[in-house]
Amino acid sequence: MKKKINIAPTKMINKVVDTTKMVASKANGFALNTTEEVVTDTIEVAGQWQTVTSKAIKGGLQLAANQQDLIFDALEGVKSTMLLTKKRFSKLVA
Repeated sequence: MKKKINIAPTKMINKVVDTTKMVASKANGFALNTTEEVVTDTIEVAGQWQTVTSKAIKGGLQLAANQQDLIFDALEGVKSTMLLTKKRFSKLVA
């Protein structure tokens, strides 16, 4: 014996549409929450990297300044040695 399902096509279509809307709404909510978490975490990590980068740049600039001072000190030493050598050589030649 076969049972007939006596559901009107309109009711069945409405039920499918309602179910589809509900599933789409849940999927949209999940996607929105996930996106918000990803963006929030990305902003937080970017802020941390900005702090690290700032410290690295400051340290790098300090190192460059120290190296520049060393170079100028070395050049000053070479200059004074050259002047002394010139003075001695002038005495030898004169």
